[in-house]
Parts: sequence; structure tokens; C-alpha cells
Amino acid sequence: MNTQEILTQFGPRETMEYDVVVVGGGPGGLATAIRLKQLAAENGKDVSVVVLEKGSEPGAHILSGAVMDPGALTELIPDWKALGAPLNQPVTSDEVLFLSETGTVKTPAFLVPDCFHNDGNYVISLGNLVRWLAQQAENLGVEIFPGFAAAEVLYNDNGSVKGVATGNLGIGKDGEPTDHFQLGMELHGKYTVFAEGARGQLGRQLIDRFKLDEGKDPQAYALGVKELWEIDPAKHKPGLVVHTAGWPMDRQTYGGGFMYHLEDNKVTLGFVTGLDYSNPYLSPFEEMQRWKTHPSIKAYLEGGKRISYGARALTAGGALSLPKTVFPGGALIGCEAGYLNAARIKGSHAAIKSGMLAADAAYAAVTAGRQHDELTAYPEAYAKSWLAQELDQSRNFKAWFKKGLYMGTLMTGVEHWLLPKFGIKSPPWTIHRTKPDYAMLKLASQCTPIVYPKPDNKITFDRLSSVFVSNTNHEENQPAHLTLKDASVPVNVNLAKYAGPESLYCPAGVYEYVKNPDNTDRLQINAQNCVHCKTCDIKDPTQNIVWVAPEGGGGPNYSGM
Repeated sequence: MNTQEILTQFGPRETMEYDVVVVGGGPGGLATAIRLKQLAAENGKDVSVVVLEKGSEPGAHILSGAVMDPGALTELIPDWKALGAPLNQPVTSDEVLFLSETGTVKTPAFLVPDCFHNDGNYVISLGNLVRWLAQQAENLGVEIFPGFAAAEVLYNDNGSVKGVATGNLGIGKDGEPTDHFQLGMELHGKYTVFAEGARGQLGRQLIDRFKLDEGKDPQAYALGVKELWEIDPAKHKPGLVVHTAGWPMDRQTYGGGFMYHLEDNKVTLGFVTGLDYSNPYLSPFEEMQRWKTHPSIKAYLEGGKRISYGARALTAGGALSLPKTVFPGGALIGCEAGYLNAARIKGSHAAIKSGMLAADAAYAAVTAGRQHDELTAYPEAYAKSWLAQELDQSRNFKAWFKKGLYMGTLMTGVEHWLLPKFGIKSPPWTIHRTKPDYAMLKLASQCTPIVYPKPDNKITFDRLSSVFVSNTNHEENQPAHLTLKDASVPVNVNLAKYAGPESLYCPAGVYEYVKNPDNTDRLQINAQNCVHCKTCDIKDPTQNIVWVAPEGGGGPNYSGM
């Protein structure tokens, strides 16, 4: 049954009215809600705010490195330390390494660009910080609904955004309501703020509907594959931050590794692969596993134990790919819009700051009696902010690295090390990108297959054992949330021309080509494995795969990530 048929049989949906509806309970969405309630309290006003979070709890779906710049958090909650925010491990040292297959060259400290200096920053679990932020929001009177996925944008008759509807529960694989069926609800807001993270389902629709990316560079994405380890205390160096470039990537493929030492003998490490790679045989998951075998990384892991795993796409286009962030009735914030600073490998501070700026604009509008118009004060405030200046300095980062490792390294040094020494904060040139990531994939016939080593189950692992430690779970009797526009395309185009890249770029083993009894091929979608990274929605060369939200509460349940 389609939505209209369900509403005809079971409707109407329950409706709840708010001043501001926030879609997504990450750092940006929660910062929006907190800031709105702070302003209301300071001015003796009553502003109603709700946050929808598709994860089973705030933080369940949050995945980031993460080294955090606490500047925006300090602006939002100046006494965060006294209130017990989980920023426990200050950065104590930085290392930038260039790897060959067995060798390591450490960049001298005086040559490390400013964007890789982390003085005053913290190594954190962003998931734990989000759980803490949710507590602060609820203490201020914010309503948070975990386990409710926003599945549909609602519009007024004039085309402005009215709010969102949550997904129905209890729809079986056949698309029919089961005995456990529960109709979704509508949340109407004078303004709706979208904070779904990179490649958000509803944000993508809004960008298309309102042509928010018109005149902008195509958004660039990368896939971050991450693991959390508990290592030998003798090898633990609290606060050490390591970034690597080079092997196992070839010189034309954007990617790099990170290893951050948390407190309590914990180390978070991962590998980021630009989704503009060209060889369809490349597997970001396998590249991460291979990277761990490098002597400079493996030495820390031997004798340790992997305790968690996850993967998430991230935006990397920066200022040149930033869409228009407002439209009638709503706004985009955080990684939904693309505020992450790829040069600094940081996005949580930008998400918090953008959420605060959107909240300031929404508060002023609501208290002035406005609704469903454009919050133009938000992009105007962003243009004057330190965040705009920071992203402007880094605007060429991804484009330079598209020209190769050596050119990217050289120009990052020029723009973030040399120019600042002459007081030049913004480079006097701009390098544009013209192609989306999926269009960069070459035909399999033009590329060399990559043979990856088998996992040893000590340092390296396979996908399924990795998904197991991500605590991923979905209600099995529901329609697959990984949908195909045309079911014939995977075999006839993707497999025939591109060697079935879905089975390689997915870090969770969702896509698998199997043989039918008559020896023909078919694509099997193991939706139960999905960690909601959104890579398939981004990298599918035919743009035939569309990721939609499963039942609320489904997906990973990250711990300590």
C-alpha cells in the first residue's frame, strides 16, 4: 500500500504543533534546540521545540573520528566543563605521517599546516557528547522523540514547508500493514530545521525541490570507516593524534587514515576514502583493513582488542558546495548542508555553530509572529561568522587533492602554512569542481582489479563480523529501506559495466550478487546489515539506489563511537 492508501484506510494521522521542529538529534540539531530554549528563557518567552531522532536513543547513530574544537560548544554552553561534558582527553601531540607500503616519513612539526594543529582540542566520543547534549536539551524543556524517523516533508498550500511526518510502524515486507501497524504522526512547525547529517533523505529532497544547490559545485563526499580498540596500556599515549596520507591509496585517489588516543587505553582509528574514486574494484572497507597492517599502525594494535565498528559518509565539498541553506518554512544545518571542514577533519564544531545561527534566526522570527517564510537572517549571520572565514580558507582543499597526493599536499601547505605567515587568511584563487562523485567511476574494463588479503581476525576482519560489533539491528519484517528505481539496472548496467561496485563500496555487506538456479545473476539486498552510511545513495554510478529511512530505532547502536 502506498502512503495515500494507508491514510485512506487508517488516517488521519495524529498532529502535534510546535514553534520549531528539528529533524535529527546530532550535535547540530541539539544545538539548535538548546539555543532556542536558552533565548526563550533569557527573554521570558515560551518557544516550543521538538527533536526527532531516528536512532534508538540520541547518539546511537552518531559516528565521527573525533577530535573536537570546543569553541562552538563554549559559545553554546560556557560552563560545559562544570556540567560534566565528556571532553576528557585534551590533545597532547600531533603527528602527520606519509606512508609507503612499509615505510613512514613523519612531517617535521614546523612544517605541519595550521589545519592539522590541534592545540586546545579534545579527543572525544561524539556519540557520548550527543547523549550529554540531549540531557542538557531536555533539562531546558526540549521534547526529544528517539526511535522516530522523519520519513516525509509536509508542505502548505503555498509550497512552504509545514513540518514532517514520521514513518509508519508495522508495515510488512509485502508493503501491507501487519497486526502491529501504527500510523505515523505529523509534526507541524512554524519552522522546521533539518539536521539529518550527510546526504540526509529529506534534505536531499529539499535541495532538489527548491534548487538550493543551483550555481554551486557538486557536493563532495567521503566514506569514513572506523573502529574502536582497547590496546595494551604500555602502547597507549593519551591525547596522541595521528593522521596519515599515502599508502594504501594510489597517488590519484583521495584518502587517509587517523588514529586518536582516548582515555582508558582506548584508541579510535579509521580510514577516510573520497567517494570520487575512479576504480570500481576499490573497497573502502578493505582499504581500511589493509591500512591497519602498516607497521606504524599495527604496532599499536598488536595485543589489543577491537570493541566496536562503524561507517558513515561525510561531506567534503566545503564552502564551494554549500547550498542555499534556507527555504520557505525551514533551514539546513550541519552536515545536512555540508559545513564540515575537510581540511581540519572536523565537523561537530561547525554543526553546533550553524545550529546556533539557525536558532537565532528562528527565535527572532517566531517571537515576531512570523511563520513559514525564509529565515534570511541565518545565512546573513553565517556570512559574518568565524565559521564562514574558516571554511573560506579551506575552500580549495578537496579540489587540490583531486589533482593528486603531491599537488594536494603542496597546496594545502601553501594555503594553510605559507599564506598565513604573510597574514593571508583566504587564498587569492579558487579551484572549482564540476562532476559529482558517482560520475567519476570508470568502466571496469578500464581498470585493474584489486586483490585484497584475507582477514587474520586479529588485526583485520571481514564485513559481517564488523557489522556484528556495530550492534546493528532492524525489524526484519519491513520493506527494504534500500530501494531501486529500476530493478533491472544492477545486473544489466552496474554488474555488466562496473563489476558490481555496490558489493565493494558498501562497508556492511548489504549488496551481494548471487546466482539464480538458471545461472543468471541477481542483486541480493541484505538490508538488515545496513549501518546507514548512505554510501550507496551517493556512489551508485546510475543513481538507481535511493536510501530511505527504515522503521525508527533500526540501524546501528554505537557505543563509545
